[in-house]
Amino acid sequence: MPDHTPRELYLDDLSIGDEFVSAEHLLDAEQIIAFATEFDPQPFHIDSEAAKTTFFQGLAASGWHVTAITMRLLVRSLPFASGLIGAGANVTWPKPTRPGDILHVRSRIVSITPSRSKPDRAIVQTHSLTYAQDGQVRQDLTAQLLAFKRKTN
Repeated sequence: MPDHTPRELYLDDLSIGDEFVSAEHLLDAEQIIAFATEFDPQPFHIDSEAAKTTFFQGLAASGWHVTAITMRLLVRSLPFASGLIGAGANVTWPKPTRPGDILHVRSRIVSITPSRSKPDRAIVQTHSLTYAQDGQVRQDLTAQLLAFKRKTN
């Protein structure tokens, strides 16, 4: 899947219903173990053999690792001019992410709420689903992002 990186996006460029698709990321066991060893050292994330006897019945990526990969993909596919500045989020992981999964993200603008006190900005709610190659959702993320209008001279 090609990376559909648009130009930098300002609030003026965004509309409810706009959709964005990221590039892909191939996840392997080495990445899963390296991330988890440093940030989420649980047996089902760092030890393939021990993981077989856990709830996940095999090596599974940390949800926080999937979130970090999603963020990387979002930065490229949803390039807000001032960056992706979070103002809150809700995230779930409906299925485990495994070695060999090829992840990509599909995002949609759900709402745009202009600031009442600062007319140069708004909160943009996005819904981003991180899919694996099998078409199944691995992460469901709803985020509130700060977006700014283009500066006028």
